[in-house]
Amino acid sequence: MDDDMQDFTADVRRFLDAHAAKAPDRTAFTWGEGDDSMAYFSSLPPEEDREHVQRARDWQRVRYENGFGWITGPEEYGGRGLTPIHDVVYDAIEAEYDVPDTGTISVVGLGMIGPTILAHAQPHLKDRWLPAMYRGDAIACQLFSEPGAGSDLASVTTRAVRDGDEWVLDGQKVWTSVAQHSQIGLALTRTNPEAPKHRGITAFLVPMDAPGVEVRPLRQMTGGADFNEVFLTGVRIPDDHRLGEVDGGWTVALTTLMNERATVGSEGAGPVGAALSPDRLAALMRATWTGEDRALRARLAELLVDVMATGYLNARATRALRSGVTPGPERSVSKLMYGQNLTRAAHFASDVLGPRMIADTGEWGTYAWSELLLATPALRILGGTEEIMKNILAERVLGLPKEARS
Repeated sequence: MDDDMQDFTADVRRFLDAHAAKAPDRTAFTWGEGDDSMAYFSSLPPEEDREHVQRARDWQRVRYENGFGWITGPEEYGGRGLTPIHDVVYDAIEAEYDVPDTGTISVVGLGMIGPTILAHAQPHLKDRWLPAMYRGDAIACQLFSEPGAGSDLASVTTRAVRDGDEWVLDGQKVWTSVAQHSQIGLALTRTNPEAPKHRGITAFLVPMDAPGVEVRPLRQMTGGADFNEVFLTGVRIPDDHRLGEVDGGWTVALTTLMNERATVGSEGAGPVGAALSPDRLAALMRATWTGEDRALRARLAELLVDVMATGYLNARATRALRSGVTPGPERSVSKLMYGQNLTRAAHFASDVLGPRMIADTGEWGTYAWSELLLATPALRILGGTEEIMKNILAERVLGLPKEARS
């Protein structure tokens, strides 16, 4: 580790020691102790959900005021101007501390929308929103998917019609995470219906409190409402809220999607990491007296090998960042494996537990797995479907012929 990174690491620890307590040892696991939640999506009641979001915003503000709110960001917007590897180091150290989960504001807003605003927005939008977002004052959402344009994002039909210095937006967006908490949204719209579909799209930054914006929560079978549908009816947006060129929104969208791949494709701590923990999965078999089932043991071994391989792939991407090289197909592979590993873990637990996964008897570590199992269909869709990821890898990495398109 060079002197610069040693100084940064020491700075991070001083900050965290001053503002947070050390977290319990997450590597130690004892069956029947601690929280057994395996939820991928939140199922908190609305009031608790708002409190959770407020804690995340408060902690983000503390980070920002101490120089850790946007480690890779430009200094003029409150960033540190450091490298992505500094970001990785900070996250690894912060994981040792008991701090609020900031996923609500960081995954979409800071991980995807912020870099897009930085790359494509006009200066006044950067000045207005970037410090506010990375300070925790504003949350952003992604108004991309539509009922008829999910994986085929270039087929968006939400219209934006120019009216002098303004644009009038009409349409519907769906599966919009954190829209209920957001102050701004990045919207893809159709501005030229006559152009080839990738070339007739324009991106706008939409204030979520603008007249004509309506957010409706979508109740999931997991019990929560993380996603929303957003209706845009006669929403008037100034032209200076446009990102990129007119009909050039696909370039803007690609910036967001590239950052989305990097954000989604890694297993983390909490329930997600617990679902892939060798200790926890082995303890599950012991607790259900299935430890001698050779078929189940073989499946568990195959799963854990793939989890290890995905971890090594993420480590390779981290080494690439450290050497100044932008990771290539690793992110798409990692995203694909992320969903598959969690899905296989949930199905493995289902076969081990049998009826105990669907009957809430109060037995620790059993029914809780249903929370992850009910989320698995979404894991194959969010951040780009498995089919899209496989097409990308086949065409751009393996060099196979492109899929026939109309």
